[in-house]
Amino acid sequence: MSRPAKITLVSALCASAFVIWGVHFLQIRERETMFQGVLRDDERRREKTRQRELDLQESHRKREIYERVQSVSNHPSSSPPGHAPSPSE
Repeated sequence: MSRPAKITLVSALCASAFVIWGVHFLQIRERETMFQGVLRDDERRREKTRQRELDLQESHRKREIYERVQSVSNHPSSSPPGHAPSPSE
């Protein structure tokens, strides 16, 4: 085989090896990036759940304060505001 043919073959093999390595490197980096997105989503979900729990506690606290100030009846026969009682009630 001639010297230019050997140089062409070696350079083609090196270029192919570099391209294959580059593709694998990018796949690994992309997989890690996607996994970081999953971790961020989990953290957002936990934060949202925590915020909802805080809002619920605040709502319970406000309800207790309002019930101390204002009388509340819990009669099952009472109809909601704006609802006319039916003849069977």
